[in-house]
Amino acid sequence: MKLIKEVRDFNLKHIFECGQCFRWEEEPDGSYTGTALGRTINLNMEKRQDADAGTENARLIIDGTDENEFEDLWRSYFDFDRDYGEIKRTLSMRDSVIGSAIAAGSGIRLLNQDNWETLISFIISQNSNIPRIKKCIEKLSENFGEELPTYRGKKRYAFPSIEALSELSPQALSEIGLGYRARYITETAKTIARDGGKMLYSLGELPVREAYEYLVSLCGVGPKVANCILLFSMQKYESFPIDVWVKRVMNRLYHIDENDSAKMESFAVETFGEYGGFAQQYLFYYMREFPKEQRKQED
Repeated sequence: MKLIKEVRDFNLKHIFECGQCFRWEEEPDGSYTGTALGRTINLNMEKRQDADAGTENARLIIDGTDENEFEDLWRSYFDFDRDYGEIKRTLSMRDSVIGSAIAAGSGIRLLNQDNWETLISFIISQNSNIPRIKKCIEKLSENFGEELPTYRGKKRYAFPSIEALSELSPQALSEIGLGYRARYITETAKTIARDGGKMLYSLGELPVREAYEYLVSLCGVGPKVANCILLFSMQKYESFPIDVWVKRVMNRLYHIDENDSAKMESFAVETFGEYGGFAQQYLFYYMREFPKEQRKQED
């Protein structure tokens, strides 16, 4: 079944290639197919011009779901009810420099992902690149996740459950290319399994600092990974993850030393405030994806 939804501030490439998720793949026709929340769907865009307002809107075509499932799962997952135009206007008013980054990734939306999958995915992401991260997560799902219905001729697998990973040895995960991260995953899975994930799934209700302290107490979770989990699955939008790309863009645009993460954090708090996570995504995408020749023209 296909659904059609009117959208604004919504671009598939921006959303799925801004470093927040790893199980969405671009198809030859420019659509994206992904597995999330135990389902597989395909998204495509059909642009149109609103003659009255003179602004570009688009139709989002969703294949593989129905209206009830959309309301139950996907509306929240894709953050449909948030006014991203207002967020972009607010950030631009607070900081004149970020405008170029917002323009480059104007269709970014922050996904509301599953806490457990986000936790393990970002442990895997450490010291790696996105193609390799995606490959490792797919191998993990194929080997230890529940098989889902075949979609578009390809077998699909859910992300492994807490119980499934808590019962594994590091050796079992090392065999699928996870290296030193295998121990981090199995140790963290055992910790989360002790209460069946209740603490993990309650973190969104805690103050951001308490949630952060819990996450960094887990094996293999440092400051950057913790902030990614807070931002991408717990709606802690003031979180500002700092990785190599963010260090580069903060140096380039704000002239902060790449080794001074503390100054970057304080700058984000003072300048972006409660919208720090949105700003981080615009900045990350700008530095990683925006054509180098266009950046040079702005120098």
